[in-house]
Formats: sequence, structure tokens, C-alpha cells
Amino acid sequence: MNLMNILMMAGGQQGGGGAMSSIIMIVLMIAIFYFFMIRPQQKRQKEEKQFRDSLQKGQQIVTIGGMHGKVVDVKETTVVIEVAHDVRIEMEKASIAMSVVNQQK
Repeated sequence: MNLMNILMMAGGQQGGGGAMSSIIMIVLMIAIFYFFMIRPQQKRQKEEKQFRDSLQKGQQIVTIGGMHGKVVDVKETTVVIEVAHDVRIEMEKASIAMSVVNQQK
């Protein structure tokens, strides 16, 4: 049985007010789904967009594929990173995973 059948059976056993309680349960489930799944995902996407929009020259980054490099040039939708001496790659901003803080020993 799925959840909808269970809710319908519970509503049928209570008499006339059962339909209202079923509607309330469904609305409650949608609200819980929104606050625990959809809203955090939207927040995470907003933070990632802000990070990618704030990329600057000289910043050390890691791509989604795990490649480390230094930002050489920032364009509208792409960045040019230097992965080795005189080896530069142009990548989409969406492929940048995070910034790296250099720790000198």
C-alpha cells in the first residue's frame, strides 16, 4: 500500500470529518518536504552562484573534476586557469567546485 491509500482509509474510518483531516495531512507533508528538501537546495545553489560570480584573478581553485589551479582570467561565463607553468585551460564557471586557501609550512 502506498501512503495515499493509507491516508484515504484513515479518512474513511473517521466519518464526515475524515476528508478534512486527510487534506491537512497532505498539506503538512508538502510543507515538511519543502522545508527539508527544496529550500536547502535553493539556498545551496544561491551560495554556489555567489561564489562563482566572485571569482578573482590569482585565486587558487579546485574544479569539480579535482584539478587544482590558479585563476588567470575571469570572463562572463568562463574562467582561464593555470594548472602548470604556461599551461592554461579555459573552463566554464559552473565547473569550479571550491576555493583553496594556501597554507605555507
